[in-house]
Amino acid sequence: MTSGAFPFEANPNPVDAAERAARLVDPGFGRVFTDHMVTIRYSDAKGWHDAKVGPRAPLTLDPATAVLHYAQEIFEGLKAYRLADGSMALFRPEQNARRFQRSAKRLAMPELPEEMFLQACRQLVQVDKDWFPPIDGGSIYLRPFMIASEVFLGVKPSAEYLFMVIASSAGNYFKSGAPAISIWVSEQYTRAARGGTGAAKCGGNYAASLVAQSEAIREGCDQVVFLDAAEHRWVEELGGMNLVFLFDDGSLLTPPTDGTILEGITRDSVLTLAREQGLNVREERYAMDQWRADAESGRLVEVFACGTAAVVTPVGTVKSTQGAFTIGAGGAGQMTQKIRTKLVDIQRGVAADTHGWVQRID
Repeated sequence: MTSGAFPFEANPNPVDAAERAARLVDPGFGRVFTDHMVTIRYSDAKGWHDAKVGPRAPLTLDPATAVLHYAQEIFEGLKAYRLADGSMALFRPEQNARRFQRSAKRLAMPELPEEMFLQACRQLVQVDKDWFPPIDGGSIYLRPFMIASEVFLGVKPSAEYLFMVIASSAGNYFKSGAPAISIWVSEQYTRAARGGTGAAKCGGNYAASLVAQSEAIREGCDQVVFLDAAEHRWVEELGGMNLVFLFDDGSLLTPPTDGTILEGITRDSVLTLAREQGLNVREERYAMDQWRADAESGRLVEVFACGTAAVVTPVGTVKSTQGAFTIGAGGAGQMTQKIRTKLVDIQRGVAADTHGWVQRID
């Protein structure tokens, strides 16, 4: 099928304007949804077909649908922003489309053409742009995903798939109100190993992280950080974000992806902006004991997490069974704030986009 505008069916019972406005006062993250969604089907016999934008509605699945048993599922996350001139835009969506293809390949799923992915996102934002929350930091969060939809119980790649995009009005990701988040070092659980699905954005990775995240919450922390599976020594990433370390010599370090860490689009953008700020950017392994030593000596001055949902978020405290330590003064550092401001200003059309990252939606 071609990748032009998809057929559109308006929701016959949309949320009325007054109720929508009430929901947008404080939407939080991932709980307020728009009126429409995109669906595209795939089969080995027909390829990609039946693309449409229609009313958001529940799915009806047979109990033997493949995704329910063998977890063939991938997803993406990106945001639509309102620019300074009032128009809407997406930030580097082609990178999400390409990562979606890489995830599909790893999970033995068909690769959705890039332009179809982009059209699905653009058209849904156009249809539901009134769901943009008029609050500081507001956005429309897009969740493209694909599931194995064939009805069977054999262990093999599905012959049928369903691709969808839903949209959610979003405010701030973290609600603690603290100037920086606290993280718990997971010593019992690992997120991914070489040869596994760590570089794919699939639900199984996140399901495996939830017990560790629950442990972090019990310990009074906002997030969990995972170490490598082989030596349980090297810092990898948080449950849903990449980590970046800033040192007093003007250098910036982030762990290399190496097939076990998700190739974050925000991460890549941050590294680009850091280089433009004159920082020496290194993608190198970083040991947990070195992290503690550098923080206690003062050599490590700032740490932040980065990802689509949380953008750039300072890390203030690190806790583990070995005790706790603080990064700098425990709040947001100057360079972290500078990089975050620069990134957000580009995303929202306040600062010049010299990289061609912002794609306006007409």
